Formats: sequence, C-alpha cells, structure tokens
Amino acid sequence: MHILVPIVFVLIIASMASALYFMMHDKGKSQRMVWSLATRVGLSISLFLFILFAHWMGWIQSSQIPLGR
Repeated sequence: MHILVPIVFVLIIASMASALYFMMHDKGKSQRMVWSLATRVGLSISLFLFILFAHWMGWIQSSQIPLGR
C-alpha cells in the first residue's frame, strides 16, 4: 500500500502533464489530450475504489481521530 498509492499518484500527475503538453502542441488536431484526461479520470476512480476495497479488506485502517477535533 505504501508503494502502490504514490506510484498511482505519480501516474495521475504524469497523465495531467501529458494532457497539458498535447493541448499546447497539437492545437486541437488530435485526440491525444482527451485520451490523457480520460486516463487520469480512470486512474483516479480506480485509486479511490482500491482504497475503499483495501479498507474493507482490513489492509489499511483509519486513524480513529474524531471529526471536529
């Protein structure tokens, strides 16, 4: 868990950077920016669902800190 989550975060940031690069250089002539942003959304949703699944399986635990303190 300590390795997988940061790797996925780096992949999400790399996908955002590639979308920015394609937006600046392609000037709307290709779909590469759209695919990069779709990849980012897919990675983000997958990471969120994986964290929920890991918590449900007991692989990670919450900090038990009450809200509002």
